Amino acid sequence: MSLSRTAVREPFPAGNFSDVLAANERYADQYASSDLTGWAAKGLAVITCMDSRIDPLNVLGMKPGDVKILRNAGARVTEDVLRTLVLATYLLGVERVLVMPHTECKMASGEEDEVHQLILEKSGVDTRSIEIRTVTDQIDALVTDVVRVRSYPLLPPSLVVGGAILDVKTGRIQPMDV
Repeated sequence: MSLSRTAVREPFPAGNFSDVLAANERYADQYASSDLTGWAAKGLAVITCMDSRIDPLNVLGMKPGDVKILRNAGARVTEDVLRTLVLATYLLGVERVLVMPHTECKMASGEEDEVHQLILEKSGVDTRSIEIRTVTDQIDALVTDVVRVRSYPLLPPSLVVGGAILDVKTGRIQPMDV
C-alpha cells in the first residue's frame, strides 16, 4: 500500500515508542560511523526466523557488514525473500545462501487452520486470506525452501544454497542434506 503525498499523515506516536527513542539516544551517543557499505563482505545471505532468541551474526561467527539477513516467521522462502535475494546476488555481493529455521519454532507447532482460528479467537480478525506457512515437518519444509531458492530462474546458477536447522537450546546448527 502506498500513500499519496496528499494523504493525511498522523503524528509519530512518541509515547508508545519512548523506550525505543531513549535507547536510540544512548546508542547514538556512543555510535561511531564505520566504513561499511551495503556489500555482503562474506558473500552470504541468511534466511532465518524473526524469533528474538536468534542472533544470526553471533550464531554464524560473523560481524556487521558480513551478511545479508532476511527474517520472517518460520524462516520461509517467500516471494519477497526471492525478490530480496535477486537484489542481494546481483547488487550486494551475495554468492551463498543459508536457509536456517530453528527448533521450538511457533510456525512448526500447529496446522495452518489452527493458527488462523487462534488469531480469530484472540482478536476477532479472520486471517484466512493470507498464507501463514506453518510447517508440520521442518526438514521437509527446509528441503522445499532450499530447492525453491536453487531453482528460482532469476537467481544466478552459480549461487550456492544450503540448509541447516539451528537448535535454540545449544546454539548449534545442524547442516541438512538437500
